[in-house]
Amino acid sequence: MRYVILGNGPTGVVAAETIRKKCPDDEILIVGDEHERPYSRMAIPYLLEGKIAESGTLLRHERDHWERNRIALVEARATAIDAVARNVTLSNGSALAYDRLLIATGSHPVRPPIPGMDLPDVVSCWTLADARKIQERLRPGAKVLQMGAGFIGMIIMEAIATTVNKTGGKLTVVEMGDRVVPRMMTPAASRLITEWSEKAGVEILCSTRVTAIERNVPHGGLLTPVFKDKNPKERVTVHFGDGSTRNFDFVICATGVAPTIDYLKGSGVTIGKLGGIVVDAHMQTTVPGIYAAGDCTESVDFSTGEHMVNAIQPNAADQALVAGANMAGGSAVTRGGLRMNVLETFGLISTSYGQWWGADGGEHVEEVDAAEFRYIRLEFRGDRVIGATVVGRTHHIGALRGLIQTGVKLTPEWKARLMADPNKFMDAYLACGQSAA
Repeated sequence: MRYVILGNGPTGVVAAETIRKKCPDDEILIVGDEHERPYSRMAIPYLLEGKIAESGTLLRHERDHWERNRIALVEARATAIDAVARNVTLSNGSALAYDRLLIATGSHPVRPPIPGMDLPDVVSCWTLADARKIQERLRPGAKVLQMGAGFIGMIIMEAIATTVNKTGGKLTVVEMGDRVVPRMMTPAASRLITEWSEKAGVEILCSTRVTAIERNVPHGGLLTPVFKDKNPKERVTVHFGDGSTRNFDFVICATGVAPTIDYLKGSGVTIGKLGGIVVDAHMQTTVPGIYAAGDCTESVDFSTGEHMVNAIQPNAADQALVAGANMAGGSAVTRGGLRMNVLETFGLISTSYGQWWGADGGEHVEEVDAAEFRYIRLEFRGDRVIGATVVGRTHHIGALRGLIQTGVKLTPEWKARLMADPNKFMDAYLACGQSAA
């Protein structure tokens, strides 16, 4: 049996190792299009902060790990899948036959159609190659503009700000939406995160659009290479929607990601309304023998039954375990994904679970302590907690996930207590969860 896995990130690696445990003698190939050993993108911010070296991003540190486990790494990109012939065409011109195929190609950065986005001083922060470009441009005193303040953008923001603040530089973040992390946090929670970030020295401009980026040409008409001039002129001029302009050394684009699925045209694999690959509870696509897992899929929200693109690493790892087991002949199933986000911003922890935005006809309770940067909001549907948003608290926070994920039924007395004081969620979980068990 030959297993081919498209994507050498955490999803592909976990799936490959799961298959190997169950199929010690079968052939396993992982295809990845970067000239790197398999690594975690989520570690890149720590690399930029100087907390780890590039080796710290690696998913498996032993150089002989892949050889010992007889997992072959193929450097290429999938360009087409022929489900009838059961082969994958690669960017290097070759084709790989497969018996079972896993699509784990994750996501790719999305850049808005703005003039100047193709300039060399406009970089993404998605790959190790991107990180190296940023490190080259982070000279002392650098003035940096970051576009985007979503979940990934906020993680990047802290890494860049921590670095530039040490050398007298400045980070400005612009967000088209009305608040930071709008797909993770309520307006009140977002305000606290914004104020906290501004205290850390970051300038945040919401409801702000970049309309164009131009590269500056210093006196004499020759561009000054980075590091060559002791006092180089800012290298780009950024135009904003209100007609103003500002100069920066470089721009980081963190305006979102989308599933990497361009090569699936004509494969028969169904793409859902949200742009991800549709999979069943076994992580199999609509084509027999082809599975998918991770950020490129649309998984089912177990609490609502609706499809969602849930691009978080814990969800991807869970899906990889299920997909790998089933590709190897098992019958594992997934209950679906849980919307779960945990964000650390200069030491302030923010979390959201489940339907944190609430439900039609539902109830909620919200408590804000702006002075202490503490916040909690619970969302109810009937006698169950279906979502939660918390800022500035980590103690017993896992109980909130438990309340939501296990669908604990609250007694009328305990629901009333939570509506009066949402901080008693741990007590409610123990009282109602244990009684139900």
